[in-house]
Amino acid sequence: MQREIKKQMRLLNEKGELMTRGYATKPLLEYCREDIRASKWRIKEWDYYLVTNEDYAVALTVADNGYIGFLSVSLIDFQRRWFKTTSMIKPFTFGKLNLPASSNEGDIEYKDARIEMNFSHEGKKRLLKCIMKKFYNRKDFHCEFVLSDEPRDSMIIAIPFQNKKHAFYYNRKINCMTADGKAYLGDKVYEFPPDRSFGTFDWGRGVWPYKNTWYWGSASGIINGKKFGFNIGYGFGDTSMATENMLFYDGFAHKLEEVTFHIPKRGKTFAYMDSWTFSSSDGRFEMNFQPIIDRNDSTSIGFISSDQHQVFGYFTGRAVLDNGEAIEVKNLLGFAERVVNRW
Repeated sequence: MQREIKKQMRLLNEKGELMTRGYATKPLLEYCREDIRASKWRIKEWDYYLVTNEDYAVALTVADNGYIGFLSVSLIDFQRRWFKTTSMIKPFTFGKLNLPASSNEGDIEYKDARIEMNFSHEGKKRLLKCIMKKFYNRKDFHCEFVLSDEPRDSMIIAIPFQNKKHAFYYNRKINCMTADGKAYLGDKVYEFPPDRSFGTFDWGRGVWPYKNTWYWGSASGIINGKKFGFNIGYGFGDTSMATENMLFYDGFAHKLEEVTFHIPKRGKTFAYMDSWTFSSSDGRFEMNFQPIIDRNDSTSIGFISSDQHQVFGYFTGRAVLDNGEAIEVKNLLGFAERVVNRW
């Protein structure tokens, strides 16, 4: 069942429970941290940006996960099949990072002796800036990007977690933004020209259980002279009312039912660098996926742990729009991930 949210309303009621549940293509629900009735230890908030082209990618994260804040930078070189992720942990933030209550407005500014992270708005553009000292081999990292041409539609979901009265997941993901900018590692320059670079935004707010495993995939590119992308995933909550599976073509969203990730295994171990497949319950998303790099990042601090496998590669297959038109996909760069959290 796919329930579309069409009315603007508050996200949570006076009891801290979702006023409604389902998906939307516009951010109609108003999030207010003060409405949450769960423990502050369980509140998770993040802003994540990914900028990609066929050569490189940069990922920037600011997260306030209650008892732990998290600032992370990833630089990925697809040609060399190399990546570096450097993360900084800030204990007991409990909302002190002041992440905005809206995915449309509100800026993030953070600065300490080692890292500076700025996500801001200028009209309809999103401006990203990051400076991190001693990012890799004592070399400093610096990037500046402008994201523009935000499409008409994006993926929004508001769903509960089963058997957790005050737990919920409120998320927006924007695909297919035009990206323009550069990244620097020491003296090396990484170019992101606007004619072939794309921005993806993942904005998450919610109350989460301690243990969780999620699956997420995303891609943005050009097919038939128009921007095409998709967002797929599950494991974020109770998806009985809506999934977050959605195609985007020329700025318009096309809703999918269930999508399943078929990650190969060798024995009981996931073989992330072997070829994957994806299938959908409605037959509208059938893909092969050829990995080129596994951005594996594992963190363990006491009772907190996260094992992330964000695998970048090429999608080839078929996606069907709401009107029945089939989009033939060939070697579209994107990623698919499996993340296991104890947080």
